[in-house]
Amino acid sequence: MPAKSLLIPVKKCVARSGRFRWPARSVLATARVADVVPLGQLAEDLKKHAGSKACLEGNALGPAAVRVRRDAAIKGAEQYRLVVGADGVTISASTDAGAYYGLQTLRELVRIHGRSLPACVIDDQPDFARRGVYQDCSRGKVPTLETLKALVERLGAWKINELQLYVENVFSYKRHPDIGKGYSPLTSEEILALQEHCKEHHIRLVGSLASFGHLEKVLCLPQYRNLAEIAEGKGPQGGSTLCPTDPRSVKLVGEWYEEFVPLFEAVDFNVCCDETSPLDVGRSKAKAAKVGGGRLYLDFLLKIRQLCHKHGKRMNAWSDIILQHKELLKDVPRDIVMLNWAYEPNHWRMGRTNEIARAGLPLVVCPGTSSWATHGSRLGVAIANVANFAAQGRRWGAEGMLNTDWGDGGHRNFMGVSLHSFAHGAAHSWHGRGVDDKSFTDAFCFHVFGQNNSRLAGSLRALGGTYCVCSDNYVNSCALYTSLVEPLVLPEGGKGRIDETKPAGLRQIIRQLSDEKIWPLPPKDMGGFEALALMEFSVAARMDVLACRRALAAKDLRAGKAVAAKEFQALAADMHELAGDFKGLWLARNKPSRLKDNLDLMSRAETESRRLATAK
Repeated sequence: MPAKSLLIPVKKCVARSGRFRWPARSVLATARVADVVPLGQLAEDLKKHAGSKACLEGNALGPAAVRVRRDAAIKGAEQYRLVVGADGVTISASTDAGAYYGLQTLRELVRIHGRSLPACVIDDQPDFARRGVYQDCSRGKVPTLETLKALVERLGAWKINELQLYVENVFSYKRHPDIGKGYSPLTSEEILALQEHCKEHHIRLVGSLASFGHLEKVLCLPQYRNLAEIAEGKGPQGGSTLCPTDPRSVKLVGEWYEEFVPLFEAVDFNVCCDETSPLDVGRSKAKAAKVGGGRLYLDFLLKIRQLCHKHGKRMNAWSDIILQHKELLKDVPRDIVMLNWAYEPNHWRMGRTNEIARAGLPLVVCPGTSSWATHGSRLGVAIANVANFAAQGRRWGAEGMLNTDWGDGGHRNFMGVSLHSFAHGAAHSWHGRGVDDKSFTDAFCFHVFGQNNSRLAGSLRALGGTYCVCSDNYVNSCALYTSLVEPLVLPEGGKGRIDETKPAGLRQIIRQLSDEKIWPLPPKDMGGFEALALMEFSVAARMDVLACRRALAAKDLRAGKAVAAKEFQALAADMHELAGDFKGLWLARNKPSRLKDNLDLMSRAETESRRLATAK
């Protein structure tokens, strides 16, 4: 049994002679209540893939097809041993988490081999103690509690053990109620319910709250506008970064923490503090001239650290600003975890992971799904980014890897297109050297969608490759994301992302993705979560195709060429239909939140096409 046939590879697998055939009725036995949830998952898989009806028994002895036991000789906190013999399967671990992960591997074996398992011995444990996913809930989409719970079940199966939800303003504060208005904010009750579900799947729900920068949605409100470091714009607009020299700034963060931080049981807490505005040109200019902008940043960071200590938390923070002032690395307290993020395969910040490690600071490497500012992800970039950063993390002793999934530009990207990278990141977090990046997409399509051929994998690669086919400029985005809603006619002398696109590439994408039959119909026994993902792939492809058609029409218009009225009519009709399907998929997983922002952009694009059609 080759380890690479598994979605999440194992450290060591020794084949033995013989096989175990699942009986018509399989007894799944354990003496621990903690094993009931994963054994229930296994029972469903046995019914579906092995034709065996399973029953759970709470006992420590007796015959069983699967026996889960605790063994103090297995030292690792998440380590397990899985033995398949002629008479059944035994999973041994010293902890509940280890037993859970052994059962997840067994579930994969059942999917691969069905009724008859090859005899083997698997000894397994992870590369990283922290294996996380970071879900953006602040750029548009706020997932429903039901969606988050379903995601947790998939992440747990992939041996992810940490989930963070990125929050800027999408929390329902009692003391500051205006902050979340109009954004369908998360409630404390939802966070507590999600945390309980996470615990069933051995996932830590780690709090994450923007505490310095990325606060434009807060600082645009009248009562907070005077706390901005740089007041950007006029009228209702505000800055994005708190003024660190204003004592009211840390007081405000402290009030947020009093409501938000105690909800989370995990000792780690992510204060973010990334991409702050320059501190030497705004309200703090005079102070920065004396001590330096970097020192000013660190001083405010230390005040937030005190707030974390007040709540018994270990502070985690993004590393980008500290790395811009590397002379400060020696002054960062050694109990602050540096989250080093970079989203290109060989980004300069990735190469500086060693500086954080050599400074003696705890470290987590943070690649990304590259699904933001695209409709179907930048798949090749995501695969290389995750693989390279995981290798850096192993080399420099990182305590974990956190795979980030953002929603820049209104969060038009669907959760479904991020699942591939979630699973790929999970595989590299668990056993990176065992991952075959070239065949991973095929393994993903088999394990997640039950596809035994390469058709869906080919479709995912085509959808995930449009970013480099349509344009040569694809750093942190795909030109088609903008092209879908960019005006066809720009002011004289104006330039847009459409102007960067390549006509030959646009036509190639249209040929590859126009046939909706490249996406399989969900089988009757497929869960709603995966069925939605297949629908999301299809609509993402339609968005890219429509973006290509709009770009070709716009290029002709801007070059002074004639475009037939019927083409504009078709673009308008297709945009109208697409908007309806997009709305349905958004609401299937998420709260309303900022759905209207995207629908307004689509409506304006539809209206422009109708106007151009009648102008002929």
